[in-house]
Amino acid sequence: MKRAPRFARLSRLRERLSTRDQPFDGWLLIATLSLMLIGWVMVTSASSEVAASLTGNPWYFSIRHGLFLVMALAAAAFVLRIPLVWWKVNGPLLLLVGIALLVLVLLVGREINGSKRWISIPGVPFNLQASEVAKLCLIAYMAGYLERFLPQVRRQWGAFLRPLLILAIIGVLLILEPDYGAVVVMTGCVMGMLLMAGAPWGRFLLLALLVAAGGALLAIAEPYRLARLASFADPWADQFASGYQLTQALIAFGRGSWLGMGLGNSVQKLFYLPEAHTDFVFAVLAEELGLFGAVGVVGLFALLIWRAMAVGRRAELAQLPFAAYLSYGIALVIGAQAFINIAVSSGMLPTKGLTLPLLSYGGSSLLVSAVMMALLLRADIETRQAQRRASPAVPRGDGRREPSLAPSGSASTPLSQRQGVAK
Repeated sequence: MKRAPRFARLSRLRERLSTRDQPFDGWLLIATLSLMLIGWVMVTSASSEVAASLTGNPWYFSIRHGLFLVMALAAAAFVLRIPLVWWKVNGPLLLLVGIALLVLVLLVGREINGSKRWISIPGVPFNLQASEVAKLCLIAYMAGYLERFLPQVRRQWGAFLRPLLILAIIGVLLILEPDYGAVVVMTGCVMGMLLMAGAPWGRFLLLALLVAAGGALLAIAEPYRLARLASFADPWADQFASGYQLTQALIAFGRGSWLGMGLGNSVQKLFYLPEAHTDFVFAVLAEELGLFGAVGVVGLFALLIWRAMAVGRRAELAQLPFAAYLSYGIALVIGAQAFINIAVSSGMLPTKGLTLPLLSYGGSSLLVSAVMMALLLRADIETRQAQRRASPAVPRGDGRREPSLAPSGSASTPLSQRQGVAK
């Protein structure tokens, strides 16, 4: 009967020792850098023929993506040095910046393929996609809001609905662009953050019905949306019109088989598959690297999301709610966007223009994704520092110090209360 507490103490000690000497989560960094490197390789392979046709230089998009990578890593290194308290204090201001960008893109945005989603900035080598910046701003605001009003969110409808009203404003601006993929991703992120905060399940069931009804109305409001849904159900029925992108992506998956055709040997990138280096880069990856390569990339995304959730959980246990909910929000956004892109490429969801985080060509997406990863690492660093400060240490025989085996509850609980609990 007395051995169970000893095992519990040893388990806590192992957990502390496993993270005590590490400044941050190494697996999170490995997954992030691996996806970035694979993305550069696949963008180079998928865009060579298109680049040669458009510019005469087959390395045009590869060079630009490499430049985007350098800019993204530089921005991530800068953000890594900013304390999370800055993001918490400036969350409302960041939200206003995100909304202002969404308004600005409707007024002076650049229209590409029938959508106004990009703002041209003089001196910047890429067009700024306002929805990408708005995602980051919304996550920072929501993390601060949940820290300030967590008890009210769990008990009161008003506190639960206020962030959803803000989401509705952002959603209307995104629909006017239109950018329905961003609407889905942001809605899933906010709802997921509220769920992680402990909001009652019944409220989500009611909202799910309302969202489903709204989605159905949006689907039948425009003929091209109905055409996309019809082509998703049977893309081969109209494979040279509404079902063209999906059928070409499915052909790429079929040609890839188990081991793929080899890096650079894709046929679908030869002007068969539109947006091969942006929205459908995963289809080219599956064709060249096969099932094993595609599953490997999915595994890297799963590793990244798992470690991001672990960072959030560790911050929550260390009583750092802002870091916890910021990490949860980033994990939800990256996970939702990656799932939608891969599902669209493989025919599990209707065709929707949405980049694959850290992999697809695009300066805005890569820059914002890198900043999100830097925020995750910053949250992990601050959490580990807080744990080391809160964890009591006792001297060892060799002069070094090691964590105490006190059977404490929370690390922030005063020592006198922990001793009382132990008794």
